[in-house]
Amino acid sequence: MSAIYNLMDAMLPQSVFGLAFMKNALLALLLLTPLLALIGTMAVNRRMAFFSDALGHSALAGVGLGVLLGLQDLTLVLLIFGLLFALFISYINRRGGASADTNISVFSSTGIALGLALLSGGGNFGRYSSLLVGDVLAITTKDLLSLALLFLFGIAIWLLVYNKLLLSALNPSLAQSRGIRTVLVENLFVCLVAAAVMLSIRWVGILLINALLILPAAAARNVARSVPQHTLLSVVFSLFSGVAGLVLAFQLGTSVGAAVVLCAAALYFISYLARFFLKRNQ
Repeated sequence: MSAIYNLMDAMLPQSVFGLAFMKNALLALLLLTPLLALIGTMAVNRRMAFFSDALGHSALAGVGLGVLLGLQDLTLVLLIFGLLFALFISYINRRGGASADTNISVFSSTGIALGLALLSGGGNFGRYSSLLVGDVLAITTKDLLSLALLFLFGIAIWLLVYNKLLLSALNPSLAQSRGIRTVLVENLFVCLVAAAVMLSIRWVGILLINALLILPAAAARNVARSVPQHTLLSVVFSLFSGVAGLVLAFQLGTSVGAAVVLCAAALYFISYLARFFLKRNQ
């Protein structure tokens, strides 16, 4: 890590990134934002915007379960709970009955209510309130290693299932006729979403994770003219939001997660206006 820090010292302004925790926060955002952007593009294309929101809310239940079991390190229980929660939602959606958004809303409400019930016993919820907004400035070198592994795993899964996911989203019947196991592909994708959400929730926050997943992808979709362009712009917008939000938060003394999301929201509205004027001038 010392070599990376030395390189950052040579390239970045010391007035902002002179301290180690700012360097760690920047590295974390450079790992998190592109991965969340890639996942967000497919979530937007598959109309799964609220799915990640439900997973974020379920994190409270996962933490509550870990506390109930007396575990000190909640990362593993969060990951396992998130994977099971995501697979169960996907299974219920495939079974039919209520619409997908109704099912997701039910699970989202249940997850956050269960978490609050487990964590608020004895008035101890204040100890876990940081999960709501996250704290990327508290990230450690060990956490960066976990994020790097998540990033590499996420990119590998993305490359493996992207084309199949895209085809199954556009034309499920055609995908099945070409031998694509659509259920398996969908399960791999929801597991990737769950892993990304659960492993980044401590730094992004429950209230902000869905916005960071969806806003860059939605902004990119406003101006992109092809699927590759949508993917590239989503990653660029997400990276810009992460870096700009970190710098703004440092200058203004506000929450990093909130500043990052507000930058992404600003890009969305700018891209919406750009699309409006482009269509008007055609």
